[in-house]
Amino acid sequence: GDARVRGQTGVVSERRGSYPFIDFRLLNNTALSGEIGTKKKVKRLLSFQRYFHASRLLRGIVPQASLYLLDEDYLGQARHMLSKVGMWDFDIFLFDRLTNGNSLVTLLCHLFNVHGLIHHFQLDMVTLHRFFVMVQEDYHSQNPYHNAVHAADVTQAMHCYLREPKLANFLTPLDIMLGLLAAAAHDVDHPGVNQPFLIKTKHHLASLYQNISVLENHHWRSTIGMLRESRLLAHLPKDVTQDIEQQLGSLILATDINRQNEFLIRLKSHLDNQDLRLDDAQDRHFMLQIALKCADICNPCRVWDLSKQWSERVCEEFYRQGDLEQKFELEISPLCNQQKDTIPSIQIGFMTYIVEPLFERWAQFTGDTPLSENMLNHLRRNKAKWRSLLHKQHSSSRSNDHSGHVTGSDEQTLNEE
Repeated sequence: GDARVRGQTGVVSERRGSYPFIDFRLLNNTALSGEIGTKKKVKRLLSFQRYFHASRLLRGIVPQASLYLLDEDYLGQARHMLSKVGMWDFDIFLFDRLTNGNSLVTLLCHLFNVHGLIHHFQLDMVTLHRFFVMVQEDYHSQNPYHNAVHAADVTQAMHCYLREPKLANFLTPLDIMLGLLAAAAHDVDHPGVNQPFLIKTKHHLASLYQNISVLENHHWRSTIGMLRESRLLAHLPKDVTQDIEQQLGSLILATDINRQNEFLIRLKSHLDNQDLRLDDAQDRHFMLQIALKCADICNPCRVWDLSKQWSERVCEEFYRQGDLEQKFELEISPLCNQQKDTIPSIQIGFMTYIVEPLFERWAQFTGDTPLSENMLNHLRRNKAKWRSLLHKQHSSSRSNDHSGHVTGSDEQTLNEE
C-alpha cells in the first residue's frame, strides 16, 4: 500500500520501515524489461533486525538499562569523553566503541540535557529515548559511511557550531533542538547509493520525489514519520509541531550537494552586504542550514587520523556502488570506479571544490574564531597529505608502467558533478 502517512499538520511522512534495503537482485531480473524499481516489482520487506526493533518500540518496550544520563551504567571512559563533547578532536569512532554501538543515542541524550531542551520542551525521557533509538536503528549499519556513526559525528560537529559566539548569542531553544534533530536524522535510512543511481535504476523513491532531492526528501519524511510514531511532540500545540516539521525539512533538504552553489551565493551576498540579522528568525534559520551543511562535510577539517578514516569509508561506499553498476552493466557513476578514481584524487577534488569554499565563508561569518581557524588549518594540512599520497601513486604508477590510471581529470569530473 501507500507508504506515506498524512498527519493532522498536512505534511506527508514516510511510515517507518516502509522502504527496505535495496534488493539488487531485482536489477538482474528486470534490467531488460525496463521495470527496475517499480512499485509492483519491488518487495517492501523489512530485514529481521529492523522488524524486531520496530515491533519492540511499537509495543512500548524500551531498553532495560537505566535512562538516567551519565549514571553508573555508563562506562567511565564514555562519561569522560562526553565531558569533552565540545572539543573538535572528539573521536567518534572511539566513542561508538565505548558505547557498544550506541553513540548516536548516547550523544543525543547528553546534548538534549546539556542544552536544557528536555526541561524547556517538557519532553518525556522514556519517549525521547525511544525516539532516539528509532532514529539510530533506521540507519544501515552495513553502509561504510552513511551510518549512525556518521550521524553522531555530524551531530557532535553541529553542537560545536551552535556554541560559536556569533551564532550562540541569538539561538533560541527551538533553534538548538532543530539543529540537533536535523543533524541526527539528516541521512536516516540512507541506502548506500546516490541519487543518480536511484534515478537510473528507476527506484520507487526517485519516482515518488520526481528525481528532485530524492534522498533528502526521504530522510526528512522518514524523520517526520518517526516523530509522529513516537508521539514525542504530541503534547505541543499543533502550530508548533507543524513549524518544527517544516523547519526540519528545510534544514535536511539543505544538505543536498546539488544545491551547494545556491547556498554559497546567498551566503556570500549576506556577508558582502553585511545584512545578516540574527535576531530575525529567517536569517537564523539560514545560518542553521549553513551550519548543518558544514557539519555534514566537515570530515576533511578533522584531525588527520579521523579525516583519513572517513575518507576511506566514503570512497569504499562509492566503490561498492561502482561494483554494482559494473555487475549489472550500468554506466559507472563518477568517483565510483576503483580502478580510476583513487582516494587521494577524490579527496583533493572534494576539498578544493566543495569544502574549502564553504568553510572559508563560514570562517568569515564566525569571525576567525579558534574553532574556524583550527578547521581551516586541518583542511590545509590534510589536503597537503593527500597531494603527497597522490604524488607517490603517480611515481609508483610510472615506475610500474601503469601511468594513466590516475589523471587530473578526476578533479574536473567532481567539479562538473
